[in-house]
Amino acid sequence: MHAPRLQESPVDETGRRTGKVSRRVLLASSAATGAASVMGAGQAAAQEDDQAPVPPRTQDAAGTGRGLLYPQRNELRDLIDLSGLWQFQLDPERQGEGQGWSSALPAARPIVVPCSWNDLFDDAKNYLGLAWYLNELWVPQGWQGKRVFLRVGSANYAAKVWVNGTLVAEHLGGHLPFVAEISPELAWDRPNVVAIAVENEQLPERVPPGPGPAGGGVAGVLGGFPATTYDFFPYAGLHRQVWLYAVPADAHIDDITVTTTIEGEDGVARVAVRASGGYAGRGQVRLDDVAGDLAFRDGVAEATLRIPGARLWSPQDPHLYPLRVTLGEGQRVADAYTLDIGIRTVAVEGDRLLLNGEPIKLTGFGKHEDFPLSGRGLNLPMWIRDYELLRWVGANSYRASHYPYAEEAMQLADRLGVLVINEIPAVGLNFEDPPELTAQRLEQCRQQLQELITRDKNHPSTIMWNVANEPLGGPPLGAAPPVPEAVASGMDFFRQLYDEVRRLDPTRPVTLVGVQGGVRDWHGIFDVVCVNGYYGWYTQAGQLELGRQALAQELDELHQTFGKPVMVTEFGADTLPGAHNQPPEMWTEEYQTEFLRGFLDVAAERPFMAGMHVWNFADFKTGQGTMRAAAMNFKGVFTREREPKMAAHFLRERWAT
Repeated sequence: MHAPRLQESPVDETGRRTGKVSRRVLLASSAATGAASVMGAGQAAAQEDDQAPVPPRTQDAAGTGRGLLYPQRNELRDLIDLSGLWQFQLDPERQGEGQGWSSALPAARPIVVPCSWNDLFDDAKNYLGLAWYLNELWVPQGWQGKRVFLRVGSANYAAKVWVNGTLVAEHLGGHLPFVAEISPELAWDRPNVVAIAVENEQLPERVPPGPGPAGGGVAGVLGGFPATTYDFFPYAGLHRQVWLYAVPADAHIDDITVTTTIEGEDGVARVAVRASGGYAGRGQVRLDDVAGDLAFRDGVAEATLRIPGARLWSPQDPHLYPLRVTLGEGQRVADAYTLDIGIRTVAVEGDRLLLNGEPIKLTGFGKHEDFPLSGRGLNLPMWIRDYELLRWVGANSYRASHYPYAEEAMQLADRLGVLVINEIPAVGLNFEDPPELTAQRLEQCRQQLQELITRDKNHPSTIMWNVANEPLGGPPLGAAPPVPEAVASGMDFFRQLYDEVRRLDPTRPVTLVGVQGGVRDWHGIFDVVCVNGYYGWYTQAGQLELGRQALAQELDELHQTFGKPVMVTEFGADTLPGAHNQPPEMWTEEYQTEFLRGFLDVAAERPFMAGMHVWNFADFKTGQGTMRAAAMNFKGVFTREREPKMAAHFLRERWAT
């Protein structure tokens, strides 16, 4: 049952309207209280024109056909990383565009890029409204005569970009890069001004959707702040690098797609290359001593390379081959690009997940890009430490929950042999919401999938695409049967997303991550059945044996219904570091350890299980609320600072020995 429609409330310190409800908090609290209703995000009234978000005129892979190759410097290409100190100013009244802030900020303060702004400034802690970044830079004279592009790695959530006062790009959706050519706007005799306006308002038509206006949670006391439909902090800002890069003007390599197969002892790499401007010349691809010619027509060419006795990429041997692509003939090279590829296959056969034709079981975690001070901003020391801890604990995989992670994280996964389930930020979807909201979200999910696959399709570590996390088609956690109309709406929605992913990449399995007691029919669309389960925490609280029984029943029913590989993609218990008790009680390190042990034991008895991902790798920041002590989710087996809890040592004994 939906709450009554409320009048729009005023804007609060987050830069958004007040009185909205956290669906994730309601999901948890519904289980604890037996509630059988959830507030619908679709009840949000239309925003006034003066509060409208940045319009989504995208400059990205989806909107322009442009590739998203990682910027690279070589003999023909150059780049400038604009990471460092920028000028910064909040704009809660949205007056900056009309007052010319794209050229100069009237009351700027310094900020670091990349980084979230929320943990840096007291007055921006919970602010999600519009803010401005500005930087001045010289462009090298040697770049004249080249095409120059600006690439924003992640602007969460909506962004506009100006160069020397000219609007050059707009983008909707955080976590993925977008690119704009800025050659005509550049000055060569003075510094250039780059300005980026970013906001992360939690609006119901977005993905992830913001909550509706009927706020306050259950009985008006369990809503989180800032209000979201998901259980992690809504960090805002420029979270990854901003790059300038220069490529040859006549023609350049715009996109590369590599697919690999195995034929006997040989590896086969099929390489498709797209060049700019309808290039109709020649080119070459080379992998070690194996080369193939490219004959372009309308800017597109393909070649197939056979590698005798190939070393197959796997967690045990993450061997990478350097692939070099060039435009031109003989010694006259017009452009070049190099990327590392792994030769491997991923497939589903019956109820088994196969890597290189052999069954594989995924052991690991759901994660977050989350660390003190940097927030969701790129933090390479954190990533190096996280991969070291994954190795230490014996994990072979993780899920990029609940949004695409940094490109450097994917590169490290390739090098270190870590398997990744890659997903878009479609968390908090509710198919009881009005059809017009569902239609808007569908288009954004399409865009996000197009951008994600364009960016990450060549990473051997990415073995599966996930289109959504814990979508709702009725009351959460099975408090009541699903709503038939919502189930039907979700079926149409997810069929379209599945078809879109398979069109873009037919080489990897596609999944949907459901939740215990959720809509089962949706799993039938996908290649692998993934479900999040918290039996013994949100339900059967404190009763570990009952939780194990409920888990076993659900896993068996899912396998009997679909006959596909099954994976538990989240299971865990909040654990205060240093809290102990015998016998184990909730929130203690002993309870977390026994909770995880029980789930792993249940899975080990079922050969159809394709993997188990603990929730979570490390404690992470959330909004404030009565469900989240210290505004933290404490389900990590490591603390937020990466100190191991008892459960981390248990998992190491289980997985690494």
